[in-house]
Amino acid sequence: MATYVLIHGAAADAWYWGPLAAELRGRGHEVVAPDLPCDDDAAGLAEYADAAVAAVAAVGDGPGGLVVVAHSFGGFTGPLVCARMPVDLLVMLHAQVPAPGETPGEWWENTGYWAARRESDRSRGVAEGAEEDERALFLHDTPAALAEELLAKHGRRQSATPFGTPWPLEAWPQVPTRYLLATGDRFFPPAFLRRHVEERLGFRPDEMPGDHLPMLGHPQELAERLEAYRAAL
Repeated sequence: MATYVLIHGAAADAWYWGPLAAELRGRGHEVVAPDLPCDDDAAGLAEYADAAVAAVAAVGDGPGGLVVVAHSFGGFTGPLVCARMPVDLLVMLHAQVPAPGETPGEWWENTGYWAARRESDRSRGVAEGAEEDERALFLHDTPAALAEELLAKHGRRQSATPFGTPWPLEAWPQVPTRYLLATGDRFFPPAFLRRHVEERLGFRPDEMPGDHLPMLGHPQELAERLEAYRAAL
């Protein structure tokens, strides 16, 4: 039995991990999905990592070790957890890959995100400057009832504080790392992520179906992918 530590992204709580957590628990694993202090203006990246480490400490790790899964903005927190605990595997789920000393606010320009996003939007017929609603941008491949519940009940104010916090590690943690993207993600376009991952992690990411939140739309396949990564260690 492993302990899966699920790190959520910005402006949300950990609710969206629910379907994946159920799949993993059904396979006999412990799941820890902490709510990070995203609406606390006193909290930066260190406090996000504190919350995750404290949640793991409260339950302990299973005999199968720790697997950290970091989603989206959680990519800035997941490696910090790995630097502070004996983690067996880090899975970045269309997550931002930070560079040493880089703030989350700098990441967008440093990586060429905005130019890549404009190109992706144009290819989908989205006019430049147009505002897509959250369902179209993030949740177009998510079951309607889950998308509605997420948008209605589980959004949170995202403090700007962590976006001005330099990522504190001097190098990527010495933990086996995998990267998995969803091919339908419109917020982080797949072509952009492929380049981003190769530039910063030095390997090509793996791919699966889904939008920005495949843990809601494809929880069984995502669980199988995570279990395959763990089994291959």
